[in-house]
Amino acid sequence: MTDAETDTPRLLGTLHAAGTSGFVRLEEYLDAPVGTVWRALTGLSELGAWLGELAGMSGEPLAAAPTVGGEYRARYFASGWEGTCRIEACEKGRAIRIATSSEDEPEGLMKITLAPHGTGTLLVFEDHGLPLTNLAAYAAGDQIHVVDLRSHLAGKGRCDARLLWQQLHPLYLQQPTH
Repeated sequence: MTDAETDTPRLLGTLHAAGTSGFVRLEEYLDAPVGTVWRALTGLSELGAWLGELAGMSGEPLAAAPTVGGEYRARYFASGWEGTCRIEACEKGRAIRIATSSEDEPEGLMKITLAPHGTGTLLVFEDHGLPLTNLAAYAAGDQIHVVDLRSHLAGKGRCDARLLWQQLHPLYLQQPTH
């Protein structure tokens, strides 16, 4: 995920304004079939291995598969984000839309789509409802989650999130907002 000549991290994302808020869009090719990526994004044990700790609401067990209207609490390893996630839409193996809420951050909406690309998968991740003044920080954090997903799919551990954030954030600060 770095430029071979400079050892600089390669940016996966673009920054976008949408009225008074913004969104980050990341695209990445993952060297795994769509079904494998889908399981890593929606399977409880796999998701918990690379993204964070998940728990049902009010002590309820989490559903084994994503269901529209399903809610869960999450704490993400890399960013430390904690909040509630609610599945707004789900097309098995293709797309999922998750509303997020947290005491410390604005209401958000994550849109994830997967498409076959050769022997792998094209992942498109959008994080909506973000403050325009902090788009670069969100982009860096979101990219770290994608890096951790890629690492998990390759059978490796999570990245050094702090170090990678220190590398990515200044680069995203230089990016224009579309």
